[in-house]
Amino acid sequence: MLQNIIVLLIFIVIFCVLVVSHEGGHFLIAKANGIRVTEFTIGMGPVLYQKKKGDTMYSIRLLPVGGACIFDGMDGLEVTKPSEDSGYDEEEEKAQESRDESLTGQISFRRANVWSRIATVVAGPLANFILGFILALIIVSNTYWSFPTVSGFSVDNSPAQEAGLREGDVITSVNGSAVHMSAEVTLNMYLTDGEDVDITYERDGKSYSTTITPILYEDEETGASRYVIGIYIGEYDTVSGVKTLKYAGYMFNYYLTSTWKSLGLLVKGRTDKVELSGPVGMAEMVDESYETAMQTGGILDVILNMVNLAMLLSINLGLMNLLPIPALDGGRLVFLLIEVIRGKPVPEKYEGMIELVGVAALIGLMVVVLFHDVSKLF
Repeated sequence: MLQNIIVLLIFIVIFCVLVVSHEGGHFLIAKANGIRVTEFTIGMGPVLYQKKKGDTMYSIRLLPVGGACIFDGMDGLEVTKPSEDSGYDEEEEKAQESRDESLTGQISFRRANVWSRIATVVAGPLANFILGFILALIIVSNTYWSFPTVSGFSVDNSPAQEAGLREGDVITSVNGSAVHMSAEVTLNMYLTDGEDVDITYERDGKSYSTTITPILYEDEETGASRYVIGIYIGEYDTVSGVKTLKYAGYMFNYYLTSTWKSLGLLVKGRTDKVELSGPVGMAEMVDESYETAMQTGGILDVILNMVNLAMLLSINLGLMNLLPIPALDGGRLVFLLIEVIRGKPVPEKYEGMIELVGVAALIGLMVVVLFHDVSKLF
């Protein structure tokens, strides 16, 4: 019971950090560009707490499944105007908005220049990337780095041995992509479908290249199968000083690349190697990470594991939001780039309809992911 409470609290903390960083990025750049923010909310659903300061309502809501930074005039969903018979006066509305702008010094999202809007939209994912790098820096500074050094072979006469690799060789690239950590080698092997792998490695200060044909390995316990080249990899050492910045960059790039490549597998239909997770899956990840850290170490290991998980989720959130999908930041960015090219904005009614379809599709995906997460629990 106590573990469940601790896991729940950790989940809420991680969720709040991710949402505040993302929506906070939008908020800060919007304010810097004089865009009026009507609401800044953490969570969704019923309101637990609200307080208005200036033109902005700050809210905390019950369900930890998202958040929002809502700008005045951003929704683009209003496709019709009231008729003249209803007493609506478009000129009076514009005059009132101008008076509001002169009093507050703030403007609606649509009245801001296009580059201010682009900066505001990109700021959310960028804030997640900055947070991800900061968390990577914390991890690199407090843990051992796993260098991509061959430490042994899983079977005699493995494909790697036959290709000329020896213990102590440092792998520097796989299929032309530079590697700086063991996980990058593992990722490239995990994504292969049995095709030849080009390896570049260093031995005694000299560089060598070879081509290895993986073999199919089947795990008798789980029944899972994957292609391997038959090596154990990893030599652990600390990283200190200025190097921590460089290696934090390597770690950030690894998680960004692995997320991107996983999305590529998903698009190709190779869902056997990709899983999507929502809030329930995220909570399960927190639970598993917490339990593993408690079994293998102490409170410091738990903290570092949670920081590592938050880094992974923050980078994932930043990248996913940049996808050109309606209802996400990337979808809105597409409209803004079209506006730059056309010299005028996309008509509100078209943008609104596309956004509506995107929201519906996103809700459908959330339901599917939630069902998938819950089914795994049983």
